[in-house]
Amino acid sequence: MTINVSSFWENTALEDMTHPQWESLCDNCYCLHKLEDEDTGDIYFTDVVCHYIDEQSCQCSHYETRQQLVPDCLTISPDWGHKFNWLPSTCAYRLLHEKSHCLIGIHWLVAM
Repeated sequence: MTINVSSFWENTALEDMTHPQWESLCDNCYCLHKLEDEDTGDIYFTDVVCHYIDEQSCQCSHYETRQQLVPDCLTISPDWGHKFNWLPSTCAYRLLHEKSHCLIGIHWLVAM
């Protein structure tokens, strides 16, 4: 049985989300390479992406083993705090952290 649970992010804090809920928000935007100005702390996004991203699906082709393949690949978690600024302004995690979200069109499917 599949249950469609939409808009869970509207009333579930990041730290209270289940792992499947958390993962369902990810669009792999953190796979874009970024630069930080060490003098100002400003973050600059590039159009260079990790070579394990499947450009058709925008998903990591080796998600489960990505940290063995790319040791500096990050695992984003609800306790990131100020580090959410490393994510694009359109990232669901960042939007929810900043409480400025307008997420639409996301449907979380749970297999039961």
